[in-house]
Amino acid sequence: MMGLTGEGIDRVRVLALAAGAGSTGGVVHEPLFAMVEWRSGHGGKLHQVYVNGRLAGVTRGFGQRRMVVSISAWRASAVRVEVFAVAAGEAHVDFGTLEAVRPRGRVEIGWLRRMGLPEGGSVRVYSNGGAGEVDYATTADGAEVWPVWQEKCGFGMGRFAESDFGYDGSAAVGFGCGLFGEGEFGFDADAMRWVSGELAEGLWRFGVKIADAAGNEGEAIETGEIWVVKKARGVGAIAVEGFDKDSGELLTGIQS
Repeated sequence: MMGLTGEGIDRVRVLALAAGAGSTGGVVHEPLFAMVEWRSGHGGKLHQVYVNGRLAGVTRGFGQRRMVVSISAWRASAVRVEVFAVAAGEAHVDFGTLEAVRPRGRVEIGWLRRMGLPEGGSVRVYSNGGAGEVDYATTADGAEVWPVWQEKCGFGMGRFAESDFGYDGSAAVGFGCGLFGEGEFGFDADAMRWVSGELAEGLWRFGVKIADAAGNEGEAIETGEIWVVKKARGVGAIAVEGFDKDSGELLTGIQS
């Protein structure tokens, strides 16, 4: 039983899968699935892919370096994808219970993608850098509101001469996400989210602005104060230095 090894595996990439494309080249992505690619020097071993510490798939051949896996809706932090080489006899052994260093120190901000948001616009996220007030003069991170026009919903921006109802409905948020009465019409539960990179410890605040295609920004909406604390890693190189039989005390020390 040799277990997993991550040595000799690099250039791991996670790619979104296209569910469809329009005549203008815009792509609608397949939700909750991704293509994982990697390079490995382990020619005589199979490979396992883990998503957030859980076994997501096993390769079928020694030369396979690509796999489609399910990506769960992970709201605690960014999704973590890992690739390991494993002996053929252990290919279907789930090593997901092994402890791994998980990313910490990330912040997630979410919002509903309503039809009232501008086509061609973007969500801009500003921060205070871990202390003080939010700095709106620095370059912002964020995401596009409508990456392709087909996602702007069928009956509102369907462009009847250019598209069809079926395609629009597959990627649309529906009948307005509340613009017709604050209720949900099936597609209306379309939530977007932004996940930060690894942040330093501190008391963080974030401000979110909506910008249109011309770059004009709306009023900022700020979060409350968010404490970011890194998870402490386990202590290594611990050695037993002695044991007192009378008191039952075990004396340990950290080796230098």
